[in-house]
Amino acid sequence: MDLDHLDLNPRIIIAVKKAKLKSVKEVLHFSGPDLQRLTGLSSSDVQHLLSAASSHLRGSSVLTALDLRVQKERFPAQHQRLSLGCPVLDRLLRGGLPLDGITELAGRSSAGKTQLALQLCLAVQFPRRHGGLEAGAVYVCTEDAFPSKRLQQLITQQQRLRTDVPGDVVGKIRFGDHIFIEHVADVDMLLECVSKKVPMLLSRGLARLLVIDSVAAPFRCDFDGLNSAPRARRLQELGAILRRLSAAFQSPVLCINQVTEAMQERSAAPAPPGAREERLCPALGITWSNQLLMRLMAERHRPEDGLAPLARPTRTLRVVFAPHLPPSFCSYIVSAEGVRGTPATESS
Repeated sequence: MDLDHLDLNPRIIIAVKKAKLKSVKEVLHFSGPDLQRLTGLSSSDVQHLLSAASSHLRGSSVLTALDLRVQKERFPAQHQRLSLGCPVLDRLLRGGLPLDGITELAGRSSAGKTQLALQLCLAVQFPRRHGGLEAGAVYVCTEDAFPSKRLQQLITQQQRLRTDVPGDVVGKIRFGDHIFIEHVADVDMLLECVSKKVPMLLSRGLARLLVIDSVAAPFRCDFDGLNSAPRARRLQELGAILRRLSAAFQSPVLCINQVTEAMQERSAAPAPPGAREERLCPALGITWSNQLLMRLMAERHRPEDGLAPLARPTRTLRVVFAPHLPPSFCSYIVSAEGVRGTPATESS
């Protein structure tokens, strides 16, 4: 921005130009003492200069956090989300997965974690007006083979699942051609994959979603209980890489995680229904938790828990923590079409 637009004494403007500072932004790169040395101006002149420069960039009014929240049209990137392909689940997450940050989906086996991850790999390919990002997905498998048969089933059922999208739009998307699958066996291979292969796909615009299924498996294989410090360093390294990728390419990162049963003191009081689920903790501990933007817990309740009606198990998706969401949950089902939230089951 032109320095001549600042409401300052011409003497100050001339001193700034003599110091070879060419723009308002360049002025704000320096501290007050540095500007005094560069321009030869007094401390009060430098303070006037900094105040005028910051006011010029800020504009005529100060924006509060609430202003930023409600002005979606002016700041669309802050509110953009990747849809989960279901309006009920999207309402739970206020639009879907944030584009900047790591989201963890933890839960027991058979809770539906992989099903939801596959559904996201399809949802990301839809046009933006339908909640997608118009790009593919990278799916990194660390323990089981990629569920290709289930993926094909989901692809054939997309028109039934995504009734909000016109059939001709769904029919034009070649879903299977835009999911890039990688199998890794240990931590070194995982770090190499996310450091070299994944950035190449993201930088070329071929993918805008990264899924790791699961993040705990390679660390459990490579490190035992006596190697907690080396494991923590590797977890921090992985988290830093994933956060940089997500921020640089505005691409959500979904890490599926296993759970462990936390040790608790026995109590003589009877436990409430579903208390067994409350003892479940995502694997990898606090070091990994600190890398996350959002943690979701997928839970499958059986009839013996007292939470499932009749003989049919029920599933819930729960927000454990997120900076933009309250703790809340909703029920969902897994069918041949995919993962659907159950209407009127959202609760906080």
